[in-house]
Amino acid sequence: MHTYPDLLKLVNQKIAQTSFGSNPKELYEPIEYMMSLGGKRLRPVLTLMACDLFGEDVNKALDVALAVEVFHNFTLVHDDIMDNAPLRRGKETIYKKWNMPVAILSGDLMMIKSTDLLAATEISDIRPLLFLFNDTAAKVCEGQQIDMNFETSKEVSHEDYIQMITLKTAVLLGASLQLGAMVANASKEDAEHLYQFGKNIGIAFQIQDDILDSFGEVAQVGKMIGGDIAANKKTLLLIELLQSVHKDDKIILEALFAEQNQEKKIEGVLNLYSKYQIHAFAEKEKQQYLTIAYQHLDDVSVPATQKQILIDTAKDLMERMS
Repeated sequence: MHTYPDLLKLVNQKIAQTSFGSNPKELYEPIEYMMSLGGKRLRPVLTLMACDLFGEDVNKALDVALAVEVFHNFTLVHDDIMDNAPLRRGKETIYKKWNMPVAILSGDLMMIKSTDLLAATEISDIRPLLFLFNDTAAKVCEGQQIDMNFETSKEVSHEDYIQMITLKTAVLLGASLQLGAMVANASKEDAEHLYQFGKNIGIAFQIQDDILDSFGEVAQVGKMIGGDIAANKKTLLLIELLQSVHKDDKIILEALFAEQNQEKKIEGVLNLYSKYQIHAFAEKEKQQYLTIAYQHLDDVSVPATQKQILIDTAKDLMERMS
């Protein structure tokens, strides 16, 4: 079995060796720039891990792994435009470094290049991979739209929120694993169990991210605590508070939504989180999805020792502080 650093090195080498095109340079340079920003490359590494899990040569899954990474970065390029975000991994976002039309067009081309990479995978029938890849891509777009809809929705339920983070974040983690398993000719049952493992880890991870935004420490999280609160973002924590809060406290909460002093707003909402035990609620929800994830991993029909790398990776992801 390969280690995470081994697989990350393979992914980075594949990226360095891949030419996305050159002319016109205004179209292709942003792609090269985006793909050079680095990161943990979690999704393509998961693809290789899944392939390795069933004893297949991981090099066979490298094109699929890179397809997943290029697609993920495409979503980030467009997310940065929608979020008006100036920085990505400490560097200027494409639309800031170039301009918005370039970012849109380069992002579109990244989506095309990702399917080209997928099609280059040397297996007898590429169609099941393509169907899964495109279905996942569509779901990610659906999740992004639902998230934007939340900004103007007066009421968002727990179920609505879980659906959104499942589509926007979790399905791609699940598909990354399932694609690797499919390249390795794993059974449909094993490939589905890996998908469910990744999906539920992704849900738990997003809940953890919400928790850290309100209850982490600046030195650990690497950003301002309470950013979601300041933006009135409908996280699972806020949704639970809105459903739990008593009449008098609801008046206080509504006043806090309009509060211009960000420190006062964050402190006030955190006090209500404490009063209604929102932290404990979110931790319990997170643990439920982790339990489901590990149950699915247990059901994959390979020796337990070979699954340890996935368990360790999931633990590292949940302990992530930024």
